[in-house]
This record gives sequence, C-alpha cells and structure tokens, in this order.
Amino acid sequence: MNQNHNQNNKVRKVEVIPYQEDWKEKFENEAELIKMILKSEIIDIYHIGSTSIPNMSAKPIIDIMVSVHSIDDIDQFNQQFRESGYIPMGEHGIPLRRFFYKEENGIRVAHIHIFDQKSADIERHLNFRDYMITHPIEALQYSQLKETLAKKYPTDMESYIQGKHDFIQEMDRKAAEWKKAVER
Repeated sequence: MNQNHNQNNKVRKVEVIPYQEDWKEKFENEAELIKMILKSEIIDIYHIGSTSIPNMSAKPIIDIMVSVHSIDDIDQFNQQFRESGYIPMGEHGIPLRRFFYKEENGIRVAHIHIFDQKSADIERHLNFRDYMITHPIEALQYSQLKETLAKKYPTDMESYIQGKHDFIQEMDRKAAEWKKAVER
C-alpha cells in the first residue's frame, strides 16, 4: 500500500464526513487571517473544494483560494503564515501557486492555494465549485465516490486522490462547457 506521509512521517487518515454547517464560518475566519497577512496583495479570496458545496460530504479541511497581483511577492509572507499556524510548501507541484496548510492537534484543518491572477487554475476551481452547486445529481455522485474511496483507502491519501482523478477531470470539462453556455 502506498502510504501518504506529512512532514512528520505520520500517516494522514482519509476521513470524509457529511457536510457541516460551520465550514462556511471556518472559511470566513481563515479568510480574515489571510487578509491581515497579505493585505493589498489580494485580489480576491474564495472558498473552494468540497467544503464550499452545500450538502457535499468532504474531508473536513477548508480549502481557500486566493488570487494575488503577483505570485512572486508571496514568499516574503511565509514567516507571518508560520506565526499564524500555516506551513508554507512553495508551489507544491503547481506552477504560479503557493500552497500552505494548517494542522490542529496533528490533523489538517485548512489549505490555502494562492494563485497568480494570471493562473487558469482560478477559473477552473471556481467553475468546478459553481457547477457542483448547480448540478446536485453530479454533486451527489461525487460525494458518494469520495465516501467509497475513503472507506477503501482509509490510510492511503494518494490512492484516494487518484481514485477521484477521472471523475474530477470529467467534471472540470463539463464545468468549463457549462460556464461558456451560461455566459452566452
């Protein structure tokens, strides 16, 4: 089995739980913290990922996306993020992004994805979120897929993520087409 380890070599448990009403409030609290750190660097802050979709089962990790004027200016804030409980991870595999995560009692509670305003990933994430919100049947299918994968891979985050890959790719494609159609 392919084990997923954080920086402390601890296995990350794959836990998917039903939608929680307090996820929106948790996002708002983290967004305020980010605004205090980045100030005028920010163009916008968005709640993304499954915790932003009403009635969606999700890993209880708040995903926050921030668009900024220039990604090159963000690394200078790493110490302030550390002081606020976030671990800076640099690009973490995605160009024009800075990734941070926060843990409480050894459990991840938030991810920050900071993208340069020119990044196509901003629109992709927003399209996916908005498509899922407006297409409850597909949102339910995604919710059920995540629940099934979490049971199948309770300690294998990489297999859990890989198991969602094809579904996410298909939803990204549908979401892009849907967005073009609604903008006509």
